[in-house]
Parts: sequence; C-alpha cells; structure tokens
Amino acid sequence: MPHFTEFAKSLGKETHTDPGLYGVYPRSVYRTNGGFVYMADNGAEDVLVVCNAEGFTGERADGALLAPLTHANACALRGLFPFTAPAKILSRDRTFGAGDRLGIAAPGHLRVFENCAVTPVLAQQSVRELNLTNRTFEDIVDAAAFAVFRAGYERGFGADGDHLKTMPEIQSALDAGCSMITIDCSDHIKTPREVAPDAGTERFYLNKVFHVEDEEIRFTAKDLDESRAIYSDAIEFIREVHGTFFSGAYRRPAELEISIDETQEATTPQQHFFVASELRRLGVDFATLAPRFIGEFQKGVDYIGDTDAFERDFRVHAAIAGHFGYKLSIHSGSDKFSIFPVIAKYAGTKFHLKTAGTSWLEAMRVVSVSDPGLYRDVHRFALESFAGARKYYHVSAEASNIPSLDSLGDTELPSLFDISDARQLIHITYGFILNDPELRPRLFGLWRRERQAYSDALYAHIGRHVEQVTGTPLRTGKE
Repeated sequence: MPHFTEFAKSLGKETHTDPGLYGVYPRSVYRTNGGFVYMADNGAEDVLVVCNAEGFTGERADGALLAPLTHANACALRGLFPFTAPAKILSRDRTFGAGDRLGIAAPGHLRVFENCAVTPVLAQQSVRELNLTNRTFEDIVDAAAFAVFRAGYERGFGADGDHLKTMPEIQSALDAGCSMITIDCSDHIKTPREVAPDAGTERFYLNKVFHVEDEEIRFTAKDLDESRAIYSDAIEFIREVHGTFFSGAYRRPAELEISIDETQEATTPQQHFFVASELRRLGVDFATLAPRFIGEFQKGVDYIGDTDAFERDFRVHAAIAGHFGYKLSIHSGSDKFSIFPVIAKYAGTKFHLKTAGTSWLEAMRVVSVSDPGLYRDVHRFALESFAGARKYYHVSAEASNIPSLDSLGDTELPSLFDISDARQLIHITYGFILNDPELRPRLFGLWRRERQAYSDALYAHIGRHVEQVTGTPLRTGKE
C-alpha cells in the first residue's frame, strides 16, 4: 500500500502532517466540497489521490482513490479545477511557447514562469512532432494539466496546435482543447508569378504612404504584384479557416496565429503589411503573426546572419504588427540569444516567442551527465539516423564536424551540447531515438530518476531565454 495514503488519512483528520514525508507534492493539495485531491510520487509514476470527489477512476486504498494520470482523469481534473484547462492567453503581454516533446518538461518550465511576467503556452506541438513521438493533442494537453495541478500554478497557460495545414488537423487540435491554433500557410504561399491587374488593390496601395509608428511603407507596382501573387491563395485559406472555426457555427474558444515564416525567402515589409491589411479588411481576427525574418532561424542554435541587418528588419516588422494591433511571433526561437535584446527593444511586451526542441536538448544533456554509457548509445544511434531526420528539418549541421565519441572522456560528453553541429544532430533525431524500443525505456527511466536535475536544467536554460528576451532577471525560483 502506498505510504502517502497515511497522509490522506491524516489530512482528512485535519492534522498538520508534512506532506513531503509521504511523497506528496505539497503545492498540489486542493480541498473540494467535503474532500480533497492531490498528486503524489508513487515510485515509478505520479498519481492523483482523491477523496470524496466525483469523476475520477482508479484503485481504492484506505478510503482514498489512487487515480492514474490518464486522459479520463485529466478531464475530471479540468472539470473540478478550471485552472488546469488551457486558456486564451495571447492577449496578455509577453507569451512564450514552451514545447515539450517528452511530456515531462512542464514542471521545470513552470518554475521559470511563476517567477516572471511571462505567460506560457505549455502544450505546443505540430502534427509532425506528434507523429514522430507517437503522441496526440490529447496527450500534450493532459500533460500540461497534470503539471499545473502538481505545481499549483493558477495564472493560466495556453495550448497550441502548432503549424497546422489542414482542416482535419485544426479540428483535431480544437477538439482536444487547444486554446490557440497556428495556421501554417506554406502550402498556399506561391513563388512570384504574373497576376492579372486588380483595380481595387491598386487604388488602395499604390501611390500612398502608410505610416506605421516611425516607419513608412510604400508600394511600387512590382511590390504589390509580388505580394498579391505570393500571398493571395494563403489569405484565402486563412479566411476559410477563420470562417469555419473562429466565426462560424463551429466556433471554438480559441485564438488564431498566422504563420507565413515557412519559406525560403524573407517576408518584406510590404508583403507583411499587405497580408495584415488584407486580413483585417476581410474581417479575419487573429492574435499573432509570424513573418519570415531575414537570416537563418535553424533548430537548436543561435541566429545565423547579420544581427545589425536583423535589427533593421525586425524594427519595421514590429512597427507593422503594432500598427494593426497584433503581436509579432518569433518561431524557432530556441537559443537565439544574440537577437533577444533586439526583440525586447522593438517588440516591447507585445511578442510571442516559440521554443520547442531546446527542452529536449536539455533532457539529453542530463543523460550525458548522469549516464555516459546511455548517452553514447543514443549518440551513435543519432548518427545512424541523421540522414533520415534531415528530411524533416532544415539544418546546416554536418556529422564530420562532430567530435568522435572515441576522442571524448565521459566528463567531456556534455561539452557536445556547446557545439552547433552536435546540438542539431540530437535536436532533429528525437523521433528516431524515442521510437527505438531499446533506448526509449532506458531514457524515460533515467529521466524519472533524474527529474530534479532535469527541472534544474530547464530552470537555468529557459530562464536565460526569458531574462534576455524581457531584459528582466527572474525572481528567486522555487520548486
């Protein structure tokens, strides 16, 4: 019988027993009408301990119900404690997408966000990531719900169906409770081509100066023709999505983000202005928009490009977003430390920054420290899988630039995570690694044992992101 049931009995008798002595997460203890619910460490897994609360399923132990962390019990938890359900949070200042490919990063993430003026999107995955990790939108929303309950975090969080391209994908994410949808328009963004004249847009855009804060936007005939040719189909697709899911009969309580960043060419200020202006003209209500900035935003490494040129470019894009009243969204924001001060300078508090794989990299760094033998096995497997993984992600990493494992002692393995090529190797091969039947249980077993080390690593690494992009140090963290 789990030892924490003794705490359940003592709690019911209104004693002041220290919950930490019974494997209980102290900040998760919540009273209900005549009962209580809390989360406890049951050794190999966490469970909910429930007394006199309806809707949960599990096994009885000394008058309390031990409820596993299943989807059904997540639904019951959200019904009883609304703060465990995703909320519309993009209207708030400074929001941060904290992707969690493993479903175990949120406790570390929450230590950061409870100590800063930033609101997290704790559940954030694309269909590609879900397929590579064999998870569902329900899985990511449930993992976030259990994490905020365990932490007693009541300030609100979002859930993002990220980079969705089709109507069925969007409906699946909304049905699972996602509070925001990121439309990936890349399939509808065209290369420049000849387009028929359009008197309406020509009258509106040509021979005019649009003042956006301290910037001026002017359209030549070439600028307008290219904007129409490249983005008209995407704009129509966005309008269809908005009409179906955000203003029609199916309307759900969710927010909309527009992604036009999955392109080879950077979005010009004229193109950004055109897309935003046309969407507003068509009555499309959206909270954030992600243009394709100049330079390279590759996975898991710092910004690649001229930072002075990026500053000039970003300043104009931030002004356009401010002019139309939405937040600028920065995708693939993991580890882009060299440009975070620029974002803070020009976007102020009105931005949404997305990270994802950096929490996975920190998990693997923990492996390299705690179990060098396991890390060596993973690294070798990643090298074998690298060519296959490159089909899914654009990276510049080359295996030939990564030091040989045979040249590194065990204590030197963590230094691999300071090398861009090695970071990207591990970053993009996560799906192959997590689907390996031999590596997966070994990894999750280690992360369970080393969950405090993982939480500490995330607090330090994601905390560095937040401090630099806000220009404000974190308050003292607490577990």
